[in-house]
Amino acid sequence: MKTDPPRPRGRPRGFDRDAALDRALPVFWRQGYEGASIADLTAAMGITTPSLYGAFGSKEQLYREALDRYRADPQRAAPWAMTAPTAREAIRLILEGSARDFSDPAHPPGCMVSTAVLTCAPENRPAAAVVTERRGASVGRLRARFARALEEGELPPGTDPDELARFYGAIIQGLSVQALDGAGRDELMKIVRRAMAAWPTA
Repeated sequence: MKTDPPRPRGRPRGFDRDAALDRALPVFWRQGYEGASIADLTAAMGITTPSLYGAFGSKEQLYREALDRYRADPQRAAPWAMTAPTAREAIRLILEGSARDFSDPAHPPGCMVSTAVLTCAPENRPAAAVVTERRGASVGRLRARFARALEEGELPPGTDPDELARFYGAIIQGLSVQALDGAGRDELMKIVRRAMAAWPTA
C-alpha cells in the first residue's frame, strides 16, 4: 500500500524571515498582542505554524522582534529628533512627528508601543512587560535630555526633568489614543501646540 510522503516541517523553501516579520508587524499593530492570533499571523506572513515557531520560537519572541522593527523604522521621530540642538526643539520634533505618524493612513493608527498591551490576561504579562520597559526607556531618554537642558541653562532652575519627561510621555500616549479614536493630523497638531505652550520658561 502506497503511503503519502511525510509533510515537511519548519521553514518552507525560500522562506524570507525579514519579509515575514514585516508582514507580521501590522497585524500586531492593528490587533494588539492578544488580538493577533497565530492563525492571523501565519496568514499574513504566508507561512505555516511550524514555520513561525521554527523561525521565531514563540509568538512573544515574534512580537518582540516586531517591536524592534517598528522602533528601527527611520520615519519614527524620536531617534533623530533627540539630536536637535535644544531640548525644546527635540520635543517639538518628537510631538509633531508623532502626530503625523500616528495619523498616517498608510499604516494602522496610533503608536505600536505607546498604547500597546495596557491590560492583559495573566499569561500574557511577559509581553506586557516588554512594552512597559520600552515606554519606561523612552521616558528615561527624555528625562536625560531634560536634565542636560537644565544643566545647560535652557530650562529654568527648579524644573523637574522627571516630571517634564512624564508629562510629555503622557502627551505622546494621548496622541496615540486620540489617533486610535479617529483624530486626524490637524486635530493632533492642535494638541501638540497646546503641549508646547506648556514648555517651562524662566
